[in-house]
Amino acid sequence: MLGALRAAPNEAAADTLEGKIREAWTNLASPAVKLLLSRATRELEEGAAGEAVDSFDAALDLEPDYLEAWRGRAQARMRMGDPAGAVRDIQEVLRREPRHFAALEDLSRIAESRGDWRGALAAWQKALELSPRTPNGRERLRDLERRALGERA
Repeated sequence: MLGALRAAPNEAAADTLEGKIREAWTNLASPAVKLLLSRATRELEEGAAGEAVDSFDAALDLEPDYLEAWRGRAQARMRMGDPAGAVRDIQEVLRREPRHFAALEDLSRIAESRGDWRGALAAWQKALELSPRTPNGRERLRDLERRALGERA
């Protein structure tokens, strides 16, 4: 599906494929890990990021190769004000699956939150290499180019 994503003819097709890929990634988890992820998601929604990190940790203890637990923990760490920890988790996702477009999007947003416009741009460019028709992807690219490179972009 990742190859099809790169060749998607338009944003609607890309959006559909991205959703199917994310669903496939999510479905790789065991029932126990899915339960932990559900709990972690609920904890994040309730503003309990520290507890969510603990739930993601427990999921990773059971399945250390489960990429969505790494991504989820990165999101929880961002909410806790730990962007360095979030970056480490996203880097772990990308070490295990360099084509993980969603992790690259996360990395771009983390860099943006830190005011690292060049880092945000670089990560977004890599995400667009994998999913060139990401909905609103070109608009975000232009915005990041303007912020990172100045008005000439």
